[in-house]
Amino acid sequence: MSIGHTLLGLLESGPRHGYDLKRAFDDKFGHDRPLHYGQVYATMSRLLKNGLVEVDSVESGAGPERKRYAITEAGTTDVEQWLARPEKPEPYLQSTLYTKVVLALLTGRSATGLLDAQRAEHMRLMRALTERKRRGDLADQLLCEHALFHLEADVRWLELAAARLDRLASEVRA
Repeated sequence: MSIGHTLLGLLESGPRHGYDLKRAFDDKFGHDRPLHYGQVYATMSRLLKNGLVEVDSVESGAGPERKRYAITEAGTTDVEQWLARPEKPEPYLQSTLYTKVVLALLTGRSATGLLDAQRAEHMRLMRALTERKRRGDLADQLLCEHALFHLEADVRWLELAAARLDRLASEVRA
């Protein structure tokens, strides 16, 4: 996820302090991984340097100065271009799981055991996500479904790999 673009998008509704940006980000996108304040301020500093935001106002008080950031025209254009650009699909052609299966076969370890353990771990996570989806709001449901679809594809691959394990063993040991 592009934190910079996400913060810029949040600024399109109006100027905000870093604290407010963090809270909005965490509320909408940070369900599992909230932003650290340091990430927000480092990102805002970079966006400011690149001319994508400007300091709208500075408030002085008992503590440190509080800057309120506003998106610039260049920032709005940048968000618009980012939203219009499709994300590159990421094929898993060098997956860690495949590597583990091949190494297990090469070293005489149980690739079947590895696949069974991985399938059990995937199923555990799928049950947890299904429960979270059941209790969650629409945003959480969509996030869980995205993860579940990927996990389902992984389980299908695990089953396919298990069915072809003897053939793969003979090929990698040749």
